[in-house]
Amino acid sequence: MATGADQMVAGLERAGVKVVFGLPGVHNLAAWEALRRSSIRLIGVRHEQAAAYAADGYARATGEVGVALVTTGPGAANTLGATGEAWASRSPVAVIATDIPTTLKRRGVVGGALHEASDQRAMFAPVTKKTFRLEDPADIESAIAVAFEAPRRPVFVEIPTDKLSARGPRWDVGEFAPEVVPDEPDVGEALELLAGAWKPLVWAGGGATDAGPEVAELARRLGAPILTTFSSRGLVGAEDPCAVGLPPHLPAVGELWDEADVVIAVGTDFDGMNTMNWRLPRPKLLSVNVDARDAVKNYVPDVLVEADAAVALRALAAGLPPAGVDVWADLVTVRRRARGSLRGDHPLEIAFLELFARAVPEDVTVVADMCIPGYWLAGMYAPAGPRRFQYPMGWGTLGYAFPAALGAAAAGPTLAVCGDGGFLFACGELATAKQEQLPLTVVVVDDGGYGMLRFDQDRSGAERFGVDLETPDFVALAGAFGVRASAVEGLGDDFAAALASHLADPQPSLLVAKAALTPPPTTSPLWYRNGPPAWADPLGGLG
Repeated sequence: MATGADQMVAGLERAGVKVVFGLPGVHNLAAWEALRRSSIRLIGVRHEQAAAYAADGYARATGEVGVALVTTGPGAANTLGATGEAWASRSPVAVIATDIPTTLKRRGVVGGALHEASDQRAMFAPVTKKTFRLEDPADIESAIAVAFEAPRRPVFVEIPTDKLSARGPRWDVGEFAPEVVPDEPDVGEALELLAGAWKPLVWAGGGATDAGPEVAELARRLGAPILTTFSSRGLVGAEDPCAVGLPPHLPAVGELWDEADVVIAVGTDFDGMNTMNWRLPRPKLLSVNVDARDAVKNYVPDVLVEADAAVALRALAAGLPPAGVDVWADLVTVRRRARGSLRGDHPLEIAFLELFARAVPEDVTVVADMCIPGYWLAGMYAPAGPRRFQYPMGWGTLGYAFPAALGAAAAGPTLAVCGDGGFLFACGELATAKQEQLPLTVVVVDDGGYGMLRFDQDRSGAERFGVDLETPDFVALAGAFGVRASAVEGLGDDFAAALASHLADPQPSLLVAKAALTPPPTTSPLWYRNGPPAWADPLGGLG
């Protein structure tokens, strides 16, 4: 007879799960045995936090649910930081953890059983969409579906360990629930607002990730420039006549926001990093969002269309004249001005971006960490398409890139860009990359410390303290894991040549660049807009 673990794994298969990231423990070994006999690929990591980050990276790269499987108590707790990042970035992730056997569980009493916690689900409640306790592991399919339902966010699933090992009749639930076709949204009021717009602007966020063609078509019909947030890089191609391709943190680009008479916000909550802590003045606003609460929490829209981005934008485009209207702003000049200013202030950093773009093939997913090179890529890099760039936009979790890249690499060639500090959070996962033969290149830009924090201390006039790090010989470290590694000085031509060589190798590898960059204008100390948030003004926002 099938075990509860067999039934759980069968449910994961029916839900379309192809890969599970996890770490075994005494409480979840039955699940490992069931996975051994299944069609699902199990990628074993060296720390539970890496399992959740990898699940997140896989979800962002594929658009599918990412699954992390860990053990009870400390194993589950180790995933919390990564689960919080997935929550803040709206990734469909399922963290599945065991609990102590039901025979040892006593209400209101922590008796001291191995790995026992007073309330695991309560730990996860603030960083998940929903938590579940499954007495029947076969119910896993419905829990996975909740992560994927709009608005997408992580779920936490707790299963008592004895329920995994218990044997019973094989569970038969038939077919997985079919996809629900959303109703056509009412866009009449939105079309009335757009009818009077002379200078519309499209602002597309992470909720538009799978609606690139619809965003592009709407913009062409309106003659509207398109700004994309950090979460939607690559949404429209750089060759699109409406694509700005640069962030509003650059004054020449920010002027587009100031001049626009209507902003069409698609799948965005206008977070602090993209709006310079809401210092962009509140515009006349049409918001398209699957989650009404997200749509209104920072800038209250004049018109709200609560619907899936692609469905709503198709309805809007159908009510507008055909494409062919020229973009109201001269975007060639806007980009020339913005890049000219950047090149004058940051020549080394702009050269790095240009060399990086030439060296990275279009089919490579880039995963950047919260480090100065990552900040530059998040703001200025133009990936070949959606889901080709990841960044810890939500919580800003340092140490995200390398373990998340494990998940992305399970779906295809991947490049992780890390600083020396953030890489050390999960350097043991080199063993995972090697064992699983993942097509993953890791770049470590080593400036000998926490470069952004060093910049902050220098800028404030404080003495440097706690920001300079003793770092290992990264090449020797990688070699100890059997991972090919090399090092270069700087981020110039030698770096570009070495990067291209590493990316051409399908085996996991590591490239170290000894270099220090200055932060870009997208980082808070260098924002050009000052003053209180727009919503602090009774006439400008929520006030």
